[in-house]
Amino acid sequence: MQENTQTFYHILPNGIKIVHRRTPSPVAYIGVTVGAGTRDEAPEENGMAHYIEHCVFKGTAHHSARQIIHAIEGIGGEINAYTTKEETTFYAAILAEHVQLTLHLIAEMLLQPTFKKEETDKERMVILDEIESYNDSPSELIYDDFESLVFAGSSLAMPILGTKKTLRHISSKPDYPLKWMQTHYRPERMVIFCQGDVKPEKIFRLAEKEFGHLLGKSGLSASETSGLSAKRSVSASGLTATERERSFRKHTHQVHSMLGGKAYPLGHENQLAMFLLNNILGGGSLNSRLNLSLRESKGLVYTVESTYTPLSDTGYWCVYWACDPEDYEQSLGLVHKELDLLCERPLSEAALQKALVQLRGQLAISAQNQENSALAMAKSMLYRGSAPEWQDIMRKIERTTVQQIQNVAKEIFNPANSYILTYE
Repeated sequence: MQENTQTFYHILPNGIKIVHRRTPSPVAYIGVTVGAGTRDEAPEENGMAHYIEHCVFKGTAHHSARQIIHAIEGIGGEINAYTTKEETTFYAAILAEHVQLTLHLIAEMLLQPTFKKEETDKERMVILDEIESYNDSPSELIYDDFESLVFAGSSLAMPILGTKKTLRHISSKPDYPLKWMQTHYRPERMVIFCQGDVKPEKIFRLAEKEFGHLLGKSGLSASETSGLSAKRSVSASGLTATERERSFRKHTHQVHSMLGGKAYPLGHENQLAMFLLNNILGGGSLNSRLNLSLRESKGLVYTVESTYTPLSDTGYWCVYWACDPEDYEQSLGLVHKELDLLCERPLSEAALQKALVQLRGQLAISAQNQENSALAMAKSMLYRGSAPEWQDIMRKIERTTVQQIQNVAKEIFNPANSYILTYE
């Protein structure tokens, strides 16, 4: 982050957590993250969290959809939202002088949406188009299908966007999404966040004004105010070895493939070591092991990357690549080779230090993106009850040893923990 930053915390009496990072920037990011996502849905209401994310923009008790847009864009701001398997976030980028107006509008969207059928019917069509667009993009769709394989039997296996059938159900009456919000948009699951040149007292005062009246649980315990993991659990899928391999005929020019398995949840003692290991394996740099092996050395792929996604009580890792059909077996063999090397051969101290220097630079550059920084801060506050800056995180990562890296590789890259999905 920029110099002269300071992070402030506050919890309202109803349990809503507030985090504010004051920076010298005249641009402020302000919003609300709710710990409610796809995994909180029943099968027949799959897509509800994402549907709500869209439809609260379509009108409130006091503003129409057009007025909501003009209220923020008329002051030069940008308003946005997104849904994940575990959270829904609503936020805006505005000049810091407009935080009061912006938080008031976001509060109105979350607390007084109308879900008028003539508006939500139009938005349902937009979501259906989004689903079709997603289906046309195998490099994106494969992540959803891989999660459905790894987390088979749990709500984490359901797609964020829902299906045509479930969308028809949840959009049939305004009562459905309103009741869902009343159940899941609870104060103890909400974080109000802000980043920019605003006094913390002002943010706390505005948060109390807009959200302080919500009824929350009394006598919240430390675990309830610091995270949601105690409320969620994923049982083992119990898939056989055969079911751990899945292939779909997509009639694509290339074979798209994903290999991976379950990994550590948020807050696990090995989470940061896994984060570093993933960066070495196939993070977002051209000198990652997978990129050097499959692309630079052999020229087999245009894209190869690995991802580690920690969730509140579980997580997963995966390697994605796309190649010509005749190169698939060789590419798969090279992926396995790199995984095996990390399990069998410990990094040298010199290699570990190089990896740490690289990651330090990446984190520092990433922290300069105020939007990403604010959103990461909100998520950390939701699950950990605090939002350390990147330097604090880096200091913890620097304690990682070569032995810990190898132990994590052996545990996570174990073939018994392996799933593979292909689009042909």
